[in-house]
Amino acid sequence: MKVVKFGGSSLASGAQLEKVFQIVTSDPERRAVVVSAPGKRHPEDTKVTDLLIECAQQYLLSKEATGLVEAIVGRYADIALELGLADDVINRIRADLLQLLEGDKTNPERFIDAIKASGEDNNAKLVAAYFRHRGVEAHYVSPKDAGLFVTSEPGNAQVLPESYDNLFQLRQQKGIIIFPGFFGFSQEGEVMTFSRSGSDITGSILANGLKAELYENFTDVDAVYSVNPAIVSNPKEIRELTYREMRELSYAGFSVFHDEALIPAFRARIPVQIKNTNNPDAEGTRVVATRDNTNGPVVGIAGDSGFCSIYISKYLMNREIGFGRRVLQILEDEGLTYEHIPSGIDDITIILRQNQMDQAAEKRMIKRIKEELDADEVAIEHNIALIMVVGEAMRHNVGTTARASKALSEAGVNIEMINQGSSEVSMMFGVKEAQEKQAVRALYQEFFAKVLV
Repeated sequence: MKVVKFGGSSLASGAQLEKVFQIVTSDPERRAVVVSAPGKRHPEDTKVTDLLIECAQQYLLSKEATGLVEAIVGRYADIALELGLADDVINRIRADLLQLLEGDKTNPERFIDAIKASGEDNNAKLVAAYFRHRGVEAHYVSPKDAGLFVTSEPGNAQVLPESYDNLFQLRQQKGIIIFPGFFGFSQEGEVMTFSRSGSDITGSILANGLKAELYENFTDVDAVYSVNPAIVSNPKEIRELTYREMRELSYAGFSVFHDEALIPAFRARIPVQIKNTNNPDAEGTRVVATRDNTNGPVVGIAGDSGFCSIYISKYLMNREIGFGRRVLQILEDEGLTYEHIPSGIDDITIILRQNQMDQAAEKRMIKRIKEELDADEVAIEHNIALIMVVGEAMRHNVGTTARASKALSEAGVNIEMINQGSSEVSMMFGVKEAQEKQAVRALYQEFFAKVLV
């Protein structure tokens, strides 16, 4: 059995849904299909999920959003009309949406979660109807009926362990399973969504539960690239990489795959194949537990911006028991999460996303660190980009850090900080945001372009 997931761009129109039908029916092992809500049909278009969020927010304010309801239902109706489907499926979608909008609003966060999840839920009903219209046995399956139970965290739900045993029972289902992505149900029976782009997470959970031999994730690119194509023209495609490499690249800004989505597949050691709906014959990229390191020390380079650093200096810090714990306690008290903590014997730097703090919070942090830790110096630096150089083979290669540092130096990029993960799968360079693209291009030239010459 294979589980296959299609993103919003793959389901944005009738023509795209026809491609999905051809892909699924071309392989009898593709027994379970996870669908996203309809995405953009063109660059200026709006995703259905965004329309649903706006609709829910407007309904909370005025208990009326007729124009948005018609726009949302119209997106499904356009697809149905293009494919020659009867009106009954659209009537069901309209009724389901209106029923949700009239639901309990005492908890606005949960109300919005239920509305935005309907994008995937209604699209699964539409896709199942089209498969049956084409003479293929297909069944819409609700996550609630399937037993996909998650924690009660709207917008950040985590799968509960018993879900996997529940989902395994779907192997008894005849025909093709059409399963909505992005959400599950709390044990109290309420809709809870995963983080944004969470349909990838659903696909991975379903693959684990069904004990699939492969999880195929169809998107709108031929493969995962070694670097962002918007920064480097025609970058090298990655044919195979490990879960850890993909996780590091996703964290650092690769948008092809949701960075949490790999965990259920990784735990079940199920390979993930990333392919293109618009070019299904392309080889794509395979994500596996282990691979042969035959393509040099680096597999990919990614950059992400919007970080700041908190620099703390105190003489003989290394001899002060509990100093690090007290720093982290201040972060916890302020509700802040951190990304990296490079340190020396007398200083420590904390890297975190700067949108977590406003000016007042920054002043409060500096004051607390100075007073409670008796620090000699505390300084916050803004607008930092983190460049990740990723590759399992780095741990077996001497001089990778030196090559990267030299490439950045020759490109005139000043390195604000360096940190290497304990797994040695990645190294991080902090640079000014203004030099992010310059840094990425210099590293790509060093590790990929020179090899190709």
